[in-house]
Amino acid sequence: MKQRERRPGQKKPSGPPGESRRDDRAGRSPKPPARPAAARETARESAAPVTVSRPLMTRAGERPAERVPVILESLGAGDFHLIDSGDGQKLEQYGPYRIIRPEAQALWRPSLAPHIWEKVDAVFTGDTDEEGTGRWRFPKAALGETWPLNLLGVDFLGRFTSFRHVGVFPEQIVHWSWMKEQVEKAGRPLKVLNLFGYTGVASLVAAAAGAEVTHVDASKKAIGWARENQVLGRMEKLPIRWICEDAMKFILREERRGSQYDIILTDPPKFGRGPNGEVWHLFEHLPLMLDVCREILSPQAAGLVLTAYSIRASFYSIHELMRETMRGAGGAVESGELVIREAGLDGKTPGRALSTSLFSRWVPK
Repeated sequence: MKQRERRPGQKKPSGPPGESRRDDRAGRSPKPPARPAAARETARESAAPVTVSRPLMTRAGERPAERVPVILESLGAGDFHLIDSGDGQKLEQYGPYRIIRPEAQALWRPSLAPHIWEKVDAVFTGDTDEEGTGRWRFPKAALGETWPLNLLGVDFLGRFTSFRHVGVFPEQIVHWSWMKEQVEKAGRPLKVLNLFGYTGVASLVAAAAGAEVTHVDASKKAIGWARENQVLGRMEKLPIRWICEDAMKFILREERRGSQYDIILTDPPKFGRGPNGEVWHLFEHLPLMLDVCREILSPQAAGLVLTAYSIRASFYSIHELMRETMRGAGGAVESGELVIREAGLDGKTPGRALSTSLFSRWVPK
């Protein structure tokens, strides 16, 4: 499936607020004007139904142990940190650039003085055309579309996209660090499946650690960007399969083939479309996706990770679904929220925690 089909929120006088979760990703087609947050992505009158399915498995045995709530926190890493937040916006450092983007969950007032917020390189405005970099304002000087960044030792390109994103979701670094540790200590090449893989940073982190990676995304533009990142990082010889395909179709085919993976990362959108008109609705199709992922986990699997953005739900909803899906598998399910903590201008001064997404993760012990 394509990934984020979300739209930025409407601009208000104090700045460009928006959803606190992920919006659209690279390569999305223009859509109708944004609706209020509660109603976005719900009207799909002409949407084609998902064309692939199967009944859910009947699971037996005890549910895994549980660890809740778990808050996975990042103070930033590599070329990224959150400087400050407030008034519906966040002030971030991405390599050499200081950037302002909308953040609806920043309900408080900024900690830093206004003159610091004014000295920025790019501000997402969301008030012009959907395509190109016209939704960005560059107060100091016009900037190119891309610039180099590094996280966890992996080089990749940041990009000023028309949907306010910059090509990486740094809150995910807590999952990537966990995955990197599992790969490095395994003593064998783990097989990693990265569903809805976007620009490939997680795939490159896994491959650099020694994993054999399968990266799946339905957006040709996102796959192209991921390949650019691979070349930039001089990782062309690493074992990564780049697959442009609907995620559900892919994993169902892998199930029929008997393919298995040791780690599965799945980062599905609330709503998405596949390359051939396939439609994804998180609340309708997530149970089957996790069910199939369970079937293609290897007997020596290290984990199954689910991240959910922009949904009106408690983390308990995906937590209990994960426990039911993994019934009889042993291990534990840990669920909660991913947060980024403000780190100040120096990147080292802890401030307030900003929630970004829900997650649930099954681990074998």
